[in-house]
Amino acid sequence: MKTAPHTEHELDVVLDRKETLADDVVRLTLRHPDGLPLPAWEPGAHLDLVLDNGLTRQYSLCGDPRDSSVLQVAVLREEDGRGGSRYVHDGLPEGRRLRIRGPRNHFPLVEAKSLLFIAGGIGITPILPMIERVAASGGEWRLVYGGRTRSSMAFREELETRYPGRVEIQPQDERGLLDLPALLAEDETDADTAIYCCGPEGLLAAVEELCAKRPSGSVHVERFAPKEGTDGGPRAAFEVELARTGTVLEVPAVRSILDVVEESGGSVLSSCREGTCGTCETAVLSGTPDHRDSLLTDEERDAGDTMMICVSRSRTPRLVLDL
Repeated sequence: MKTAPHTEHELDVVLDRKETLADDVVRLTLRHPDGLPLPAWEPGAHLDLVLDNGLTRQYSLCGDPRDSSVLQVAVLREEDGRGGSRYVHDGLPEGRRLRIRGPRNHFPLVEAKSLLFIAGGIGITPILPMIERVAASGGEWRLVYGGRTRSSMAFREELETRYPGRVEIQPQDERGLLDLPALLAEDETDADTAIYCCGPEGLLAAVEELCAKRPSGSVHVERFAPKEGTDGGPRAAFEVELARTGTVLEVPAVRSILDVVEESGGSVLSSCREGTCGTCETAVLSGTPDHRDSLLTDEERDAGDTMMICVSRSRTPRLVLDL
């Protein structure tokens, strides 16, 4: 049985440096306040920032996994967001202490004969260390990177300089939207190429639709907002049994498992509470989950041995959880 990965680290760090990378994009360089090594991570991992304004936000790590002295994230200012990015841009000065949780990785880099990376805007951040890893190993890869304008595309100049001939930059104001049908028109049975995509929901949904007939496990996307339609379907009450204590709790139709467990005094790590970050992933010992997250693959959903208890429900009268 798969053991659900919980957050391994929660610690305070110092914002050592804050620098502008592109229009409305800043990079944060975080260090341990005592100069100690920071948690190890692999390409595709993300980090929780616990902000002073009461918000917790997830950002992809975009630095060098080999450098344990710092952790780096890049943050896009979103005026229509819930306030996290505005706080990072306007209310988080260099030298400030803040808490981090993680890293955790639901977007791991797999071995493949070749890799096609598709990035939209700030979606370049988790892909950057992947490219560095594959390039260092001599692997075959290609990046297609779209954005609103050249000046809005973080790491653009670095990518063009370091990897000539491998990177295709497509600003929307110059070339329009990415021509995904043409880009993905290769053999739909190709099992040798892994496709990685991160960016706005429209891009992710289009890639998934166009790649629907490709071999299972060959397409990888990462979301930081819930996938449309994931929380649909009937909502009925059910029971959860907490295996470690034998406690049985009723989960009403209008409440989440996470809410009910917390209300009973149980301690569960959580962050986004919308099925996108993976912090509350919990092992299922018995019963059939009704998956409503935006993280698990089809294979993981079919296995039914883990679930995100902040949004997912049950298809059986009772679930037994490893809590």
